[in-house]
Amino acid sequence: MATHVFADDELARLRGFPEINKEELIRFFTLTPADVGFIDPGRGRSSKDRLGLAVQLCTLPWLGFVPDDVALAPVAAVARLSEHLQIPVGELRFYGARKQTRTGHLREVMRYLNWKPAKALELKELDEFLLARAMEHDSPSLLFRPACEHLTSSRVVRPGVVKLLERVAAARAEAGRETYQRVRHLLTPKPTGELDGLLTVDSGIGTTRLNWLSKGATGDSANAVKAELDKLAFLRGLDAHTLDLTGLPAERRRFLAAVGRRLTAQSLDRREPQRRHPILVTVLSQSAADVLDEVISLFDQAVSARESRARTKMRDELAARAAAGEGRQALLDEILPVLVDTRIGDEMVGGLLRNTIGMERLRAAVAQAIGRLPRDNGHLAMLDNSYSYLRQFTPGVLKAISFTGGTGSEALMEAVTILKKLNADGARKAPTMRRRISCLRSGPAIWSRRLGIGMSRRTGTSGS
Repeated sequence: MATHVFADDELARLRGFPEINKEELIRFFTLTPADVGFIDPGRGRSSKDRLGLAVQLCTLPWLGFVPDDVALAPVAAVARLSEHLQIPVGELRFYGARKQTRTGHLREVMRYLNWKPAKALELKELDEFLLARAMEHDSPSLLFRPACEHLTSSRVVRPGVVKLLERVAAARAEAGRETYQRVRHLLTPKPTGELDGLLTVDSGIGTTRLNWLSKGATGDSANAVKAELDKLAFLRGLDAHTLDLTGLPAERRRFLAAVGRRLTAQSLDRREPQRRHPILVTVLSQSAADVLDEVISLFDQAVSARESRARTKMRDELAARAAAGEGRQALLDEILPVLVDTRIGDEMVGGLLRNTIGMERLRAAVAQAIGRLPRDNGHLAMLDNSYSYLRQFTPGVLKAISFTGGTGSEALMEAVTILKKLNADGARKAPTMRRRISCLRSGPAIWSRRLGIGMSRRTGTSGS
């Protein structure tokens, strides 16, 4: 099993001494006076045993275990201990010829440092820790490392790599069973049949519903918005937006949803129901939130793009009007000084202007007159050309999403309510004031924002 999780070089590193950096060298291979007293030659130990014991003493807190071949400890670490203890480095190669000596020294080190072997109680605590982590993610390698850290922080000697990976595998299996138990209340016969239906090819769309739901929009066109609206309607038809998965940790939900989107329908279909259905129900719930987000985002992008285009056209139109009005502006600059000059009598103004400026210029200026712009400088009028495009998907979005808003958005909310009423009735003309009041009374209490909409993932409600 270990060879399936780690590569050969990684396995060798986990079983032996890795490279050591300067920080680790200073932190773990610096002996205190008490440490030296523990290794003291007065206990009758030989030089090689003292140096080997020192290596084990420093290695256990560093790695959480002591590799079998102590003589292979990093050269820099051995040299540091050798200098402190005044023992030649070469003595270490003679250490541990008898396995009992090395094992006995390790027991002494464990007692001195207050470490424990991994027995029943310690392994039970490890299993509980691993189960909690396995409910968050399922990668064996990602579970192995925190397991080692947990053992080290608990001062428990790490068991062998294979034994530890067996505990990891057991935790992953238990996490799968625990996951099923927490969603079992959702898996009645009808929903499970609908979940399995996601794995069969639907002739209407030419693929499985699972694959269809997993593919996001590739643009913000009207067809893209309508395609996402179709997904939203399908998901709501399965009550995906009402699924309560709060019993599962958020990380577990994200993991299962990612697995469901990564695996093929055939791979999922081959899994037993206890593993397949929790994955599919999580995909369904996550898709309900993701598709709602996508609809809002595409709607925002599509409308914003048209509004931005209208603003650009409006600025261009204003610039053109300004350029076309330069002659009239010059004429105004000549007229105004005459009008404000109080020395010129009223009866003389008309004749003076006509004689000075000339009737030809005055008639030309009158002929070039253009209508006044509305208060928005024609911005709304520029959106008229986009009406047919927006009409393709806007009714569907307004029907699918309930909007909410805050103080100051009353006029906008009134407009949204009227628009929804028009769409529902198939009408095309906005009502009069009296009919607007009637419309508002008969319509739902809806508040919205046109752009930048936030939403409740469970209810599909947008709010400003």
